[in-house]
Amino acid sequence: MMRYVPNFDPRAGLKLILLGQLAMAGLLIASDVGQRFSVRLRQTVETPGGPVTPGDQRREYRTDRPVPDLLTIDEPTNPPMPEEFDARLRFNEHAVEQFGRILLLSGEISEGDAKRFENHLSSMNAKPDLIALHSPGGMVEEAQEIGRAIRDANLSTAVLAGGFCVSSCPYILAGGANRIVSLRAIVGMHQHYYDQPRYIPVVFAVEDIQISQGETMEFLIDMGVDPSIMIYSLNTPPEQIYALVETELEETKIALELIE
Repeated sequence: MMRYVPNFDPRAGLKLILLGQLAMAGLLIASDVGQRFSVRLRQTVETPGGPVTPGDQRREYRTDRPVPDLLTIDEPTNPPMPEEFDARLRFNEHAVEQFGRILLLSGEISEGDAKRFENHLSSMNAKPDLIALHSPGGMVEEAQEIGRAIRDANLSTAVLAGGFCVSSCPYILAGGANRIVSLRAIVGMHQHYYDQPRYIPVVFAVEDIQISQGETMEFLIDMGVDPSIMIYSLNTPPEQIYALVETELEETKIALELIE
């Protein structure tokens, strides 16, 4: 008995594959345009300017430089804080009479910065007395890795006068054995940005986000920070920053010592 073997036309198969790729490309383009349009709509919402007060704590988020007028500093700060943020972390050493030898981390937190930080720290002749921060944030995983390295080295962290530590930067601050925050500095939170491929089903994207948030809460608990600080993060859209006021800095334990 002969079996029937259907004829297979390779050209038809290639056409199906091509059509499938075109359909996928169309979905990705439509998704990208939709996301850009929705972000543009969100960014039309104006945020107030000037220093924050309780209940008026949301400000524009930017990565190129500190938000104008958010801090009023009448005299030079020590150490001086860069007026613009580099695209990746810079490590600069300073001597400050009140704190001793300071290692200032400034700029965006980019891929590979945790390893760069560990290498720089190990290359120093002596451990710094304090890790100072001035950063608009960046990659959450890198920030948490730096925070853990700081805790492993039993170092203290600080956001000193004129300093900005926002977005993922507070996760570095959390790593300090002691955490010092100046009342003339800004510590701020907002929603994490997840660069999720848009063709992955929503159920998997949501699962990944929840896992990442769970890992962040676990990190905060390990560092001795009250995970309730995530409320300020989750309730603030990524194009804004929620600046923590004195009571919030103390209650969440992101600051263990407040100074002028």
